[in-house]
Parts: sequence; structure tokens; C-alpha cells
Amino acid sequence: MGLTRRSFVGSLGAALVGSRLFNTRRAWAQSATARRLIVFFSPDGFRNGAVYPSGANLQFAAGSTLEPLAPVQQHLTLLGGLEYTNAIAHDRGMAHMLTNSPVDLPAQTQTAGYSLDQYVAARVGEATRYASLELGVQSSLLGAMIQTRMSMRGARQWVPPNDDPRDVYRRMFADITPDAVRLLERRRSVLDLVRAEVQDLSKRLSTEENAKLSAHLESLRTMERSFTPQSEAERCNAAPTQLPTDPLLNDNFPAVGRAQMDLMVAALACDLTRVASIQWSYAQSETLFTWLGHAETHHSLSHMDTNIPWGVTQNIEAGRWYAEQFRYLVERLAQLPDPSGPGTLLDNSVVLWMSEIGDGFTHLCTDVPIVVAGGGGGRLNPGRYLRYDGESHGKLLTSICHAMGVGVPSFGDESTGTGGLDGFLWGA
Repeated sequence: MGLTRRSFVGSLGAALVGSRLFNTRRAWAQSATARRLIVFFSPDGFRNGAVYPSGANLQFAAGSTLEPLAPVQQHLTLLGGLEYTNAIAHDRGMAHMLTNSPVDLPAQTQTAGYSLDQYVAARVGEATRYASLELGVQSSLLGAMIQTRMSMRGARQWVPPNDDPRDVYRRMFADITPDAVRLLERRRSVLDLVRAEVQDLSKRLSTEENAKLSAHLESLRTMERSFTPQSEAERCNAAPTQLPTDPLLNDNFPAVGRAQMDLMVAALACDLTRVASIQWSYAQSETLFTWLGHAETHHSLSHMDTNIPWGVTQNIEAGRWYAEQFRYLVERLAQLPDPSGPGTLLDNSVVLWMSEIGDGFTHLCTDVPIVVAGGGGGRLNPGRYLRYDGESHGKLLTSICHAMGVGVPSFGDESTGTGGLDGFLWGA
């Protein structure tokens, strides 16, 4: 099935019809805004010397890997110095990254536990159509193995990402019909009419009655904001864009990734899910960045030392490209209102950018740079650069559970994941 931007627009709007946004009694009576967890994975680590700011403040140097994030740095928390305590190299780092569990290398999996996304989804997923959404960008080219799977529902229970945005689209909007799209338009027309009538009525009411009416108007404005994703999409539908027909073709990597992020944002905006992940490639990635003019794979570039300066430069270019994709996701989330309450999707989300190792050249899982975006529903305090030299990242996973309203004393290995990261959350 060919998926065009025009058909996506109609399905997004129709999904809004079926969501809680149009059940006004439920939407207006909600006492707490939902929180969302998003995991963004990119492979092969970073060139650490080109990642961290030179000082204590969150300021990205010109030419550095994370410089593309400067326009959204007010939404970011950069963490340095964390370790994957029970892991080394690509394969074990991948299995340990979201589980903080020991890795059984001969068995090619972690020995126990859920990944962070699946653990949270099991506790908040009943509120939405999909407990979680796993999206991939050429993540399964090697099949199902320890290097290609980051989400797990317990020991040796991998959750495969879906690499085909066309299939993701069908899954998300399978029950959408033209009648649902027409219903959306009728409800929008009714909303416009009711708002005009209420504004006219306010001129003839007493102060006390107007106070009650103002509350009703604010509810109408809240509903109106829920149409923003559809309105934005409508402005783009004059030029339908066909998705790549082969999601596994190397040169389609950027287009497939962009489509997957758009679908993810749509699912979050429609409140189809509150837990989502996007996995770019796989650990020890052989993606060839032809669109950047590269002739060596990402993994090969990550192992080139300073005696091969062009290799170091291209490795940083690859990291900057992933930073641009992360910025796109952050900007999209910041543009869209939260369907469950005040603020934007980003305000009420924890967006976690991770890799399976720290510095790709060393193969070590020490001093792993981790970027966190969003406000976490008021639990995060972004705009900071924090260092936790030698601390286990398991405490970060515990803190994120707390930010998501999931109270746990530890996550994964109790010896490394008990308690949270000092100063990461408000009041912690």
C-alpha cells in the first residue's frame, strides 16, 4: 500500500475522533496530565572528546557532535560519566542498556528483567490502545539477536521493532474509515459554531454567570488546541509524499527514519500510546552514510583513531546527523499540545537518547553520554549538564521510573540500580 502524506492526514484526524479528545466529559475531568516515555537509540557510541561541553554549563562547542542540539538545549539534560556497570562492548552494552541486568553472552541475551520501556508500558499501557510502540530503522538486517534488540519483556523475551513505516501505519490506523474523517470535519464545524454562540451569549450575562461561561470557553479552547496536529498536517497535504517502497535499502535510511518519527509523534498526539521507541540500525552498525558522502560504514569509522583524521571527522559527522534527527523529534514534540492536559507533548515526556557503548573507539561502556529531553510532567529540570563520574546508569533508569510515576526502589541489578541519580529530578 502506498502511504501518502494526504492519507496520513486523514487517518490522523480520524484517530483523533476516536480518542479521548472527543469525549469531552472524560477529557475535561482528567485530574492529572499523562506522562510519556520515548527511547531514541543510535548505535556505535560517540567520539567522547567531541561530545561534552568544555565547562560546567550546557554549551555545545562549534563542530561538536551535539552542536545541532543548540536550538533546543533549553529542553535538554546532558548526562556524563555514567557507566553500564555489567557490560562491555557492543553486544553486552545493547542487552544491558535498558535493563541494567547482567548479560549471558553465550545465550546471547540478558539474564533477567524487563527493559525500561516495557517495564513502564506494563504499568501505564492500559490507558491507551497500544501499551507501547516499537519502531525501527533497518534494525533487523542481521535478524533477531543480542545486537539487534533493546526492548525486552523479561529474560530472553525480545520485543522486535517494526522496520516498515507502511506496516506501522496500517497497524495504527487499520480501523480508520472515510466516515470517521467526515465525522472529524463535522465535529470541528460544530465546535466553531458553539464557540461563536458562547461568545455572543457572554455579552448578555451577569458577572457570576460569565465566570461559569469563561470556564466553559476555556474547555472549548482546550478542545480546539487538540485539533492543532490535524491543522498543521492539512497545511502540508498539498504535496503528498510517497514513502520509500523498500525500507531496507541503505539509501532510504533517512527517509524511513523521518517517517517513523512522524508516525511516533502522531501516535503520541492521538494518545494511542504513551511509551514509544525508535531504534536506528543496531549495535555495531554497518550503516553507510552515503547521503553524507561516506565510503566507510559507521562501525568502521567509530574505530578510526586520530592518525586517520578523515575517519574521525566522518565519525563526528555521523553523530551530528543523529543529533539532527533527535532535534527534529524534540521540536515536533514541543510543537504539539498534550491531548491529556496542559502543556505540550514534550513538557510531559521523558525522551531518552542512548547508545550501546560510550566511546566507539574504545569499545567500553564507561563514560556513556546520555541525552534526556523534556519536562517529564514537571519532574525534570532541563537546560543542564550533569556529571556522575563512575556512577551506574541503573540509577538513571530508576529515576526515570519515578519521573513516570512508577515507584520502584531499584531497576535491574539491585547492587547498581538502587536509588536514583542525585539532582536529576526535581526534589531528588
